[in-house]
Amino acid sequence: MNHTVQTFFSPAGTDRPPNYEMLKEEHEVATLGAPHNPAAPTSTVIHIRSETSVPDHVVWSLFNTLFMNSCCLGFIAFAYSVKSRDRKMVGDLTGAQAYASTAKCLNIWALILGILTTILLIIIPILILQAYQ
Repeated sequence: MNHTVQTFFSPAGTDRPPNYEMLKEEHEVATLGAPHNPAAPTSTVIHIRSETSVPDHVVWSLFNTLFMNSCCLGFIAFAYSVKSRDRKMVGDLTGAQAYASTAKCLNIWALILGILTTILLIIIPILILQAYQ
């Protein structure tokens, strides 16, 4: 099954049809001729800046606002998270990082205070009930 394919190219100036199988590009060159613009092709480079991830903690802030909003820390953290997201959309990554850091700190404190409040609301009634029995 050893087939040898031999391709014979006819000069472009001859009027006889080619008797070989041409590729699409070769056919266009033979039909249309060489390109009329002798200049080198130009290229365009598009610089896409890498998106540095700045977490804005919006979901965490919303959770703290809805469920553990002790001392309104969750709401304030949500406001800073929204400011961080706005700064990120504008392209100010330094400002977005500053607002995100403040939102993270407020979220941590809201979570700690919420957990402590929940634990105390469970333990204190149990201790009071045990004292009266």
